[in-house]
Amino acid sequence: MYLPPHFNAKDPAIALELMRTHPFASLISTDDEGLPFVTHLPLHLLEEAGGLRLLGHCAKPNPHGRYLRDRPRAVVTFLGPHAYMTPRVYPDLVRVPTWNYLAVHATVEATLREDFDDKDRLLKHLIHDHDPAYADQWRGLAQDYQHKMMQGITAFELRVTHLQCKVKVNQHRPEAHAGMLAAYEAGNADERALAGWMRRLGLAGHVA
Repeated sequence: MYLPPHFNAKDPAIALELMRTHPFASLISTDDEGLPFVTHLPLHLLEEAGGLRLLGHCAKPNPHGRYLRDRPRAVVTFLGPHAYMTPRVYPDLVRVPTWNYLAVHATVEATLREDFDDKDRLLKHLIHDHDPAYADQWRGLAQDYQHKMMQGITAFELRVTHLQCKVKVNQHRPEAHAGMLAAYEAGNADERALAGWMRRLGLAGHVA
């Protein structure tokens, strides 16, 4: 992605936090005609000594599984909070609007997982992430039903080979920070989240 130096978040902890708190990602690879093919799906992040891996699955009829098998290199994107920024936050009038956001792009190498145990482990990670109260119910389902459900999905691991993280909150325009922070803190959930990131990054200006 286009990543000017002043928006490049080099602290890997920021990228990891965004990947965990905004796990509904876009998996992008190429179809048989060389065009981008996108699947929107939740992914579970594993941070291990050997690096980062993303676990996920799609429906068996989705051709993305075949595309990943044939062309394992892909890109995964995560979008964090984002919001419009009015030029009215500047102390002068000769300004234009913009859009602020946080995003992560990960280049990955895919490996398909066919074994029941691998699929079961992957699903248990996702259940733990999003609905831990369901875990006992899943374990209590009949084995034949579980196997039938597993046959309906394509599971995969995505090994992260390169990571980019963009934090665009007008860092390079300090004259707007005070007005921007006040506007965002009075706004919707995404705007309040951006205000929180501004404070974390030390962009709070003179607003207490």
